[in-house]
Amino acid sequence: MKPGADIRAFMARLGHDFGQPDLLVRALTHGSIATATRPDNQRLEFLGDRVLGLVMAEALFDADRSASEGQLAPRYNALVRGETCAAIARDIGLGEVLKLGRSEMMSGGRRKEALLADAMEAVIAAVYLDAGFEAARRIVLRHWSDRLETLADDPRDAKTALQEWAQAQGMPPPVYEQTERSGPDHAPVFLITARLADGQQAQAKGAGTKRSIEQAAAQALLDRLEGRA
Repeated sequence: MKPGADIRAFMARLGHDFGQPDLLVRALTHGSIATATRPDNQRLEFLGDRVLGLVMAEALFDADRSASEGQLAPRYNALVRGETCAAIARDIGLGEVLKLGRSEMMSGGRRKEALLADAMEAVIAAVYLDAGFEAARRIVLRHWSDRLETLADDPRDAKTALQEWAQAQGMPPPVYEQTERSGPDHAPVFLITARLADGQQAQAKGAGTKRSIEQAAAQALLDRLEGRA
């Protein structure tokens, strides 16, 4: 079946011309619209996660020959986590071509971080099945290259860094409290407080996932502890 204009435009943004465009369509098909003859993208997501992981592990291994496993692991996690995959998906307009059921579409599915991340991994798998590992590797490096080049020496997420700081002070891990939630269900706005056992705390408020706002609250508390706020 010849792909429509929207799919062809997405292939151009992705940088891969599918010989088997049905693979791409499957990668973009969410479970909310899947049928017995129209499978969803979950199996492709499983495969794409592994392909992405191998490409990123190899790229990091080659980029810094002196790095220890302890240095490579957090860099790897920063590159393959869901937030990064979703950000790449937004960069290439993947949400515009997701195949969603009506209820999922009405609830803002094209903007949901988890759906975008899963579909991005499924698209990587579709490229791999369509043209092999080197083609998938080329696509991943094309879209992850800026993040690879600008990755910090210590890319631990803020929650991990705050927990390690607390442990170094002999404190239990910090706690995160949702003190407010507003906005519609498909685009909630959270107010999160990050608090240490000694009473020090900081807040963050914003739209997105609860986890991302917890990260922002942890970063705000770290900045305060380090005298930057």
